Amino acid sequence: MTASDLQDLLIARLVRSSGGTARRWRMAIGPVRVRSADSYTHCNWEVDPSGTPPEVAAIERLLDTVRLERPFVTT
Repeated sequence: MTASDLQDLLIARLVRSSGGTARRWRMAIGPVRVRSADSYTHCNWEVDPSGTPPEVAAIERLLDTVRLERPFVTT
C-alpha cells in the first residue's frame, strides 16, 4: 500500500463513519509522511491532523485502528 492509498483509505473511512466531505477530511488529515522502516520499526507512517477538536479526535481514533491493520506503507 502506498501513502496515497492509505490517505484515500483514511478519507473513505472518515466519510463513512463521521460524515462530511472527502475534501474536508483530506484537508484535516494532511499528507501521509513515510519514514524509514529501519528507524521506525513499529509503524513507518504518520499524519499531523488538524481541524476542529471533534475532527481531530475522529482522525486519531481511526489512526489507532489503521496503524494496527497497515503499519507499513511505501512512498
